[in-house]
Amino acid sequence: MLIKTPKASVISESQVTDESAYNRRRDIIKSMGFVGASALLSSTPARASFFGNDDAETFKTEKLNFSASSKKAATKLTPEEKIISHNNFYEFGTGKSDPVENAQQFKVNPWRLSIEGLAEKPFTLDYDDLFKQFPLEERIYRLRCVEAWSMVVPWIGFSLASLIKKAKPLSSAKYVAFETLYDPEQMPGQRSRFAGGGINYPYIEGLRIDEAMHPLTLLSVGLYGKTLPAQNGAPIRLVVPWKYGFKSIKSITRIRLTDKRPPTSWNQLAANEYGFYANVNPNVDHPRWSQASERRISGAGLFSRNRIDTKMFNGYEEVAALYQGMDLRKHF
Repeated sequence: MLIKTPKASVISESQVTDESAYNRRRDIIKSMGFVGASALLSSTPARASFFGNDDAETFKTEKLNFSASSKKAATKLTPEEKIISHNNFYEFGTGKSDPVENAQQFKVNPWRLSIEGLAEKPFTLDYDDLFKQFPLEERIYRLRCVEAWSMVVPWIGFSLASLIKKAKPLSSAKYVAFETLYDPEQMPGQRSRFAGGGINYPYIEGLRIDEAMHPLTLLSVGLYGKTLPAQNGAPIRLVVPWKYGFKSIKSITRIRLTDKRPPTSWNQLAANEYGFYANVNPNVDHPRWSQASERRISGAGLFSRNRIDTKMFNGYEEVAALYQGMDLRKHF
């Protein structure tokens, strides 16, 4: 008899959020006195009067054509209104609700994403290329924040490896550096270090090239069947599901292949708290809190205290070979 043991990275229905709360989302939000997040879910976006500007419409998302996830049995996801209203995107403010309030006039078209550096064929993608150059697929990933909360998100995008291969990296390329749009007029958090949480902008991140080329590493252009909302990193963001969420840089305009380890924003700000690798590791605490468990943001209530044990590499054990022989307490 063949007994098949599923990988921990396969998300079962028991691991994700009860769908009933998602189906009742508008009633829940209304009962709590909130109107903005639920309004964003309608087919016609809410007017910007919610954000203090009656003359402009809020950011609009569009439906995407994509291949459905092969793990579609896991349908009970973190409710959409929580994914789009509970965000860390300091370019639009340091509070969890600041991005959804401050990003609604963000312009993503036209857009230019350059792939450059140590490559035979550097190139640039425009806005339409982000959705047409590579086949789009849905991937249901867990997202674990360094702040010890987590979500389950149905991302839509394409493998970062496919983009890197198109550029034909040189053998000397050992790392991949990423950079967020720098536009203080649109991004109020970039106007001063105080407004943006002490970060030097533009926001920068980096991966080793073998991490970047891993099949799990995704460039996301959408979630829940639509293009990304502005507050979630439109029009394109990185998703590295075995690393803490701050590695998944948003609104990317530049990807550079390099032979040197690139600096990263949070590591520059507090190297003792935010390592370059940022692999999810329940055995290495943040200096100010434990990483042994996490609060799963779910459909159990707006302020759910549903805590679960955190898994090594966020449960994606297939990446462990990338770090063979490394002391993951030292290289955190």
